[in-house]
Amino acid sequence: MSDSARPQRPRRSCLAVPGSNPRFLEKAQGLPADQVFLDLEDACAPLAKPEARHTIVKFLNEGDWTGKARVVRVNDWTTEWTYRDVVTVVEGAGQNLDAIMLPKVQNAAQVQALDLLLTQIEKTMGFEVGKIGIEAQIENAAGLVNVDEIAAASPRLETIIFGPADFMASINMKSLVVGALIPGYPADPYHYILMRILMAARMHDLQAIDGPFLQIRDVEAFREVAGRSAALGFDGKWVLHPGQVEAANEIYSPAQEDYDHAELILDAYDYYTSEAGGKKGSAMLGEEMIDEASRKMALVIAGKGRAAGMSRTSSFEAPEA
Repeated sequence: MSDSARPQRPRRSCLAVPGSNPRFLEKAQGLPADQVFLDLEDACAPLAKPEARHTIVKFLNEGDWTGKARVVRVNDWTTEWTYRDVVTVVEGAGQNLDAIMLPKVQNAAQVQALDLLLTQIEKTMGFEVGKIGIEAQIENAAGLVNVDEIAAASPRLETIIFGPADFMASINMKSLVVGALIPGYPADPYHYILMRILMAARMHDLQAIDGPFLQIRDVEAFREVAGRSAALGFDGKWVLHPGQVEAANEIYSPAQEDYDHAELILDAYDYYTSEAGGKKGSAMLGEEMIDEASRKMALVIAGKGRAAGMSRTSSFEAPEA
């Protein structure tokens, strides 16, 4: 699959599900998350990992994941489990898998190693080569410093993800509350990290995904934290509890008014730049001047709304001659 053909799947809500827990794997199928990732890393105890691989294969092949991106998070390359995670899951359920999530990525070579392993498995199994995507999770200082080369490492890449808990530990951040503001610091301690990830992702036309908020029952606090990365332009956020799913879907979608306005700008710009509209480079839409820059901004909002399945509630009418 070519880089330009890589799908941009909706990922407003990315639900983490322990790969060793059949009850959670069953329940996750009925939740309205855009993406579900079945976890072989932190959510699985070391002794549970071998059996969890086969449990994940079974649920990928037999479950109903309609409307969801299907992802498996394997263990990172510094462990002894990674290659067997990938081989077992992809050989067993590669036809029902959209992407592999690689945690604790520190350099481009780690992404390229996964790419090569996936290619060999796909060729061996007769799968379409390149179909399975890669999600790279940035969880320490090395990963952030090298995030530009990581984002350029493979045409399989679809997302760059912020992993806050391990990142906080790696830089000795003085807090035990993951994803929230830190008392004693008068600004957002994650702003630079999020912007750095966002710039690398957008440079290579990838999605940027915010990490989890661990106070799972405090949905209002989740909304506040998610609203900050959504305002920057992030495409979605990890969710750890059913109560966070609908909040994430709402926060990372445009407001109805904004979506309608974006579609109106696109229609109006198409009209005014056409022969019938006078071939104008800029024009007035109500009290607002629109031009090529307006069109580019509107494309972003309209694209997010369309991906979320939103419907227009207004339409553009060309002025009478």
